[in-house]
Amino acid sequence: MGTRKIGQLGLVMAGVVGGVLLSLGISAVAQRGEPLPLKELQQFANVFSAIKSSYVEPLGDKDLMDDAIRGMFSDLDPHSAYLDPEAFKEMEAITQGGFGGLGIEIGSEDGMPKVIAPIEDTPAARAGIMSGDIITHIDGKPTKGMTLSEAVKLMRGEPQTSIVLTIRRAGQDKPLMVKIVRDMIKVRSV
Repeated sequence: MGTRKIGQLGLVMAGVVGGVLLSLGISAVAQRGEPLPLKELQQFANVFSAIKSSYVEPLGDKDLMDDAIRGMFSDLDPHSAYLDPEAFKEMEAITQGGFGGLGIEIGSEDGMPKVIAPIEDTPAARAGIMSGDIITHIDGKPTKGMTLSEAVKLMRGEPQTSIVLTIRRAGQDKPLMVKIVRDMIKVRSV
């Protein structure tokens, strides 16, 4: 890693720390009625501006702020984390007992999603999805190189909407195309 990239990474990290301090500081100040830490906020704004104008790749304001906030939380304790609105919605769906999807547990093999197991009495199980199936395409989109979270995001959706998975199954010469209608998947608490 070049000296310039290390310096830029340092700027990003300073921005992250500044963003965390900004987020926590404003909340604490509002609760205690203390004045805003203007010097620190100015430092954060300067770092933010320097990163935006000097970093080798274009950065969006929202992404940069989200990263700054994530950085602040990462220094707190192992039980504190920042969830962007999408991640929060996902966590909320899971903790409230369900989400729209297929009902499969997946891992990864050769850069593609691999079915660990279909969950009993779910759309995937009823459609004949089996442990060991490799999902090569989701609605015609190749999965090679896709992250598991990207694949999961494509497979989840509103109940009663359909999806077509292209499956490579051991012992089969040709890929299988399986149409599945999503349903509410209940999360069992342990």
